[in-house]
Amino acid sequence: MAEIIVTTSGKGGVGKTTTSASIASGIARRGKKVAVIDFDIGLRNLDLIMGCERRVVYDFVNVIQGESTLKQALIKDKRIETLFVLAASQTRDKDALSLEGVRKVLDELIADGFDYIICDSPAGIEKGAHLAMYFADRAIVVVNPEVSSVRDSDRILGLLASKTQRAEKDESKVKEHLLLTRYSPKRVAAGEMMSVDDVKEILGIEVIGVIPESPDVLAASNAGTPVILNAESDVSLAYEDAVARLLGETVPLRFLEEPKKGFFARMFGG
Repeated sequence: MAEIIVTTSGKGGVGKTTTSASIASGIARRGKKVAVIDFDIGLRNLDLIMGCERRVVYDFVNVIQGESTLKQALIKDKRIETLFVLAASQTRDKDALSLEGVRKVLDELIADGFDYIICDSPAGIEKGAHLAMYFADRAIVVVNPEVSSVRDSDRILGLLASKTQRAEKDESKVKEHLLLTRYSPKRVAAGEMMSVDDVKEILGIEVIGVIPESPDVLAASNAGTPVILNAESDVSLAYEDAVARLLGETVPLRFLEEPKKGFFARMFGG
């Protein structure tokens, strides 16, 4: 049975789509069949980060409205055999999505043997975000370690607890995971940023990953490559750790402290 995972947050610009692309790629590299769906109708970005924007012929809305089959709309990743992308529409508005339409697409993906379906949610609490989380089994709540992002994410946790299919059917709740992005131990030490423990204490959910602040994220996005595929980056290692934890492995958190400078760096200010 497929597992449906929503990547969500209350605030925009925190790294949801980067996270969706990297988590989907990381799981698929482990041999699982993965589909990642862009729910941000009208403002699609997932296809850019996945490097398949020129291959989009049909999109999520086309499938929902019967203008194409799911097979026609799914884009197979050129780097990972078991990874597929379903792009959002750029020309429709969010009212083009419907609960029954989303259910139909998810049911078809499950019937086609997908192991994981990653739903890349738009920010906030509007219709697209609600539909992205409605059928979820698990949620990755993406947070920057600053007050407004944490506050907005608290609202998202409330919706996950009350406005999902699991909540309405009184089933076991959506399992929530906290992923911190753009984390800088130097700024935490200077009191400019909340620590992992601060955020965890406020939101009260398990930390599945801490992604360090790095220019590698922007470089990967501009290159159309999920940053997890940049093996030389600490960001890649952090996302690999998050994937491992998501799949049930026990992996210690890294990148919580500033790397210590070597002797020559201390002597010569390197």
